Amino acid sequence: MPRAAVALQCLSLTLFLLSAAVGAEQRPLRFSVSESGAMPMVHIVDGQATDGILYDLQHRLAEKVGRRAELLVLPRLRVQEMLVRGEIDVRCYVSPAWLTESHHQYIWSVPFMVQRDLLVGRRKQRLQLSQLDGESVGTVLGFTYPELEPLFSGGQLQRDDARTQELALAKLAAKRYDYAISNELTLHWFNRQQPSGRKLQALAEVASEPLACIVRDEPDVPTMALLRALVQMKQDGEFEAILARYR
Repeated sequence: MPRAAVALQCLSLTLFLLSAAVGAEQRPLRFSVSESGAMPMVHIVDGQATDGILYDLQHRLAEKVGRRAELLVLPRLRVQEMLVRGEIDVRCYVSPAWLTESHHQYIWSVPFMVQRDLLVGRRKQRLQLSQLDGESVGTVLGFTYPELEPLFSGGQLQRDDARTQELALAKLAAKRYDYAISNELTLHWFNRQQPSGRKLQALAEVASEPLACIVRDEPDVPTMALLRALVQMKQDGEFEAILARYR
């Protein structure tokens, strides 16, 4: 075989091996999803995220940096543990007020939405949290409610935890208690399936928080590319387009 042909074959083999090595290094980006999530944020079937705002956002974000997204559906407390150990690359749908650890190895992105948490009841009425005394309030297991913690610790309100936000609202609709805390998007989604006379009512705003993503700042994560992609998505209106699909 001519020397040039041998050299060409060697070069081709080298390029193939380099390409395979680069491809092997591009592991999926690990995104965390809380198993207590509910639509429209996320739909979980048999432990897998299949739809929702977070599903669309995280897959699109990974796509923009040329990677695949691996959505890890986990108990909320496990998410915290894995963040501390650096076993999650990106966590979206989070506020600084919700974190109990500093997570210094992560960098905050621009916010992608604002979440309004509401006091919800079965009938429309003017009511403030300060007017409740000794009431059981539907909450979600593992969720932190910074504005309500003094009322819970002081005994003015009692937590009644459900596994998901949707279940907390279902218990309210079934008259298991008279009040619950829900984010605005999940309340609207839940009410889609209720008869007109049985829709749950927002009574008061409890909190309003800008929500963002945190990205692990390590060499095996395209940290700056992800943060730039999130800025670009905000500027291009992609966040709003995703949210609009579920309103």
